[in-house]
Amino acid sequence: MKTPYDVILKPVISEKSMEDAQNKKYTFKVAVDANKTQVKHAVEEIFDVEVKKVNIMNVVGKQKRMGRSVGMTAASKKAIVTLTDKSKEIEFFQSL
Repeated sequence: MKTPYDVILKPVISEKSMEDAQNKKYTFKVAVDANKTQVKHAVEEIFDVEVKKVNIMNVVGKQKRMGRSVGMTAASKKAIVTLTDKSKEIEFFQSL
């Protein structure tokens, strides 16, 4: 059984995610094998909020070159979590 901290790896800090945070939409990098239900329960348990909706996207690894050698960056998964109107905001995103 995974703990919530195994599902939610780190928050995504970008211009778009900061704009979405004002509308109670928060973006997290999550485990590659996590599903929407696991992400919902993990966010609710870690931040003590009520989740309305979870959208998940797979980020495909890109091909990178260093001289003649070619490699791939790691594939990952992102989740955009929308909170309900009555739940409080996540303070981590407000302090940035």
